Amino acid sequence: MKILLVIDMQNDFIDGALGTKEAEAVVPRVCEKIRDFDGIVLATRDTHGEDYLGTQEGKNLPVVHCVKNSPGWEIRSEIAKLITAEPIDKPSFGSSELADKLKALDKEEKIESVTLIGLCTDICVISNAMIVKAALPEVPVIVDAACCAGVTPESHKTALEAMKPCQITIENE
Repeated sequence: MKILLVIDMQNDFIDGALGTKEAEAVVPRVCEKIRDFDGIVLATRDTHGEDYLGTQEGKNLPVVHCVKNSPGWEIRSEIAKLITAEPIDKPSFGSSELADKLKALDKEEKIESVTLIGLCTDICVISNAMIVKAALPEVPVIVDAACCAGVTPESHKTALEAMKPCQITIENE
């Protein structure tokens, strides 16, 4: 079984509070990747409360975003309609719940590979790629660079380079 993880393809990261033209540009490729993927597709959603600015993340990134049940929190509509599983809400960059779900799936049927796509390469994609690698060390972890965008093009490239020595395969650079 193969797994595709769609990381935080939410409105606030695409064209909302923290959106970028690079994030907007990957939306069609993300849709195509999901449609063409032969395996299980899971998604994550960055999820914050009204108290975001009082959190450690909010103090370091004082831009309110992905507040639960707000339009910016929603996964981009054309992507959401392609994902059948309920997204995993995560209050931080990486998700231990995602790791637990993958380990449970691996017990049911061996996972052949886990591919990550989404936003932002340099924050949540890299964090979750490392968590997946730690949870399933013998499973190949892949990041499709063409379906990711970072906070900046430079930080996207830096994150891709940082994942390589950790035995995470980078495709479509």
